[in-house]
Amino acid sequence: MKKIFFLSLLLFAFGFGNAQSERYLKTMEAKVAAIDTTYNPAGLVELANTFERIGDAEKTQWLPYYYAALAHVNSGLMQMNGGSVDAAKTDPIADKAEAALNKAAALTPDNAEVQILRKMIANLRMMGDPMNRFMTYGQQGAQALAKAKTLNPDNPRIYMLEAQDKFYTPEQFGGSKAEAKTLFETAMQKFASFKPESSLHPQWGKRTVQYFIAQAK
Repeated sequence: MKKIFFLSLLLFAFGFGNAQSERYLKTMEAKVAAIDTTYNPAGLVELANTFERIGDAEKTQWLPYYYAALAHVNSGLMQMNGGSVDAAKTDPIADKAEAALNKAAALTPDNAEVQILRKMIANLRMMGDPMNRFMTYGQQGAQALAKAKTLNPDNPRIYMLEAQDKFYTPEQFGGSKAEAKTLFETAMQKFASFKPESSLHPQWGKRTVQYFIAQAK
């Protein structure tokens, strides 16, 4: 009788856990898709808050916190005006992105995707005052991207960010449209063979690369 009871309890626990996993998967798939179709800061902040709630509920999943950080960063980048941003507005956004990303990093040490977002957060901070912040955040971003390349040299988003750096940096400071084009083409080649671990793992960036390559023609 005890064996039947424990077997029933085990089956119930398995069924409950499986239902939770399916619910998590469906909820996340819908929200991850929205990352690529949300083009206003308010919508991205709402997405970030939703991802953080999912992360807090799941506790062991790094992806919700990762996407919360990505949504915050994207909302900050949308504040760009003429190549710069208002630090008073974007620094608090960068703080929120970093806090979420740190939660993801605690759950997945040595993850290239986390390092890629660290580079993006550093870029967002630097753009608040490029002349005075380049030495600090430029270096932080470069270190994060170098670590990402060590962890996964086939990740296409690494080369996309390197290309954007070359594209937007003035030539007198090391920028080059020609080098940027080559890096964007490398990123596109990497996207062609890149295989995400699941439907929830990062896949973004390809459309951005296609846009820049089209501009270079």
